[in-house]
Amino acid sequence: MAQAQTKTGGPTGSETEIEVALASRGYPIVIGEDLVANAGQRLKALLPGARFAVVSDANVAALHLAPLKASLEAEGLFLGSAVVAPGEASKSFPVLAKLSETLLELGVERGDCVIAFGGGVVGDLAGFAGSILRRGVRVVQMPTTLLAQVDSAIGGKTGIDTKQGKNLIGTFHQPSLVLSDISVLSTLSEREFRAGYAEVAKYGLLGDALFLAWLEDNWQDIFSGDTAKRRHAVETSARAKASIVMEDEFEVNGKRALLNLGHTFGHALEAFAGFSDRLLHGEAISIGMRQAFAYSVERDLCSAEDAARTEAHFRAVGLPTEISTIPGDKPTPGEMLRLMAQDKKVKGGKMVLVLARGIGEAFVENEVSMSELTDFLQRECAAQ
Repeated sequence: MAQAQTKTGGPTGSETEIEVALASRGYPIVIGEDLVANAGQRLKALLPGARFAVVSDANVAALHLAPLKASLEAEGLFLGSAVVAPGEASKSFPVLAKLSETLLELGVERGDCVIAFGGGVVGDLAGFAGSILRRGVRVVQMPTTLLAQVDSAIGGKTGIDTKQGKNLIGTFHQPSLVLSDISVLSTLSEREFRAGYAEVAKYGLLGDALFLAWLEDNWQDIFSGDTAKRRHAVETSARAKASIVMEDEFEVNGKRALLNLGHTFGHALEAFAGFSDRLLHGEAISIGMRQAFAYSVERDLCSAEDAARTEAHFRAVGLPTEISTIPGDKPTPGEMLRLMAQDKKVKGGKMVLVLARGIGEAFVENEVSMSELTDFLQRECAAQ
């Protein structure tokens, strides 16, 4: 696997920079503290001549927009801001259309840049808008959630949801920079932080058993606000994703598909719940990863011990692992299968799943038996 290059230092002397080497599309991931208030100087040096329009959601704007705006204004770079409603529902055609119009009204030109300042929803939505505005303007990702810092802000995937499923309309549009300020994670709700942690654990489960063991020993400190351990978790996750993206930028050789461990199950559950607060993305992925390991056990691919360990860790941190925990109505096996078939991991009409031979040993299964999967889903949906 290609290795992301890392260097430490920077203006504050306490930054980590991970290089995503993609030829002309390469960019750094900068991880540190108190980066938002000093973003203007960095962006002026990185993209000389560009001006910046900030896209955020109402929650992030209320907490963090003022220092970012002041930093950009101090350098004469601020074009204005666009604020969308929080939540997955903003990843829609109507919101995308309105946001694109707003960015044009702010005066974004071909040489300017859109800053995606928020969590995964804002990153996906603003990144998509940037990729189609004037046939593509530059984007800087400034993720403010744990989930976005370790996953969605890295790799250039953008998109919106439709009634058929999650992220089915979108583009690949690599950012010019990912600027991850660990300090802002302290403002997340406990539920939102916990949901983001599911994507951190994913990197241990799919390819780094030692990292999963470290998380099992240190998750309580991560949750309680230990800055050094939070930073280590973010850096390790970001480095893992960068390495996979460098090896398979457009998800063509199967390597990048490993990042979807649990996601085909999880995205179906999200779609069933209407992309609402009933089930956050990380909560759905927690259930989905438990299901991926359970299905792997049924296929005699993975030990029951590793599956039990996976489930036990998610339960310990307070993440859901069963369909029965989703508030409200529950999906039928037929509904699950229909929604899973709409997922992007379907090839030639055949279901593609990321399964596991053990903790740290995920792989892509291209020939999933539909009858076996249907039997599995019947048992999963019946366990209420």
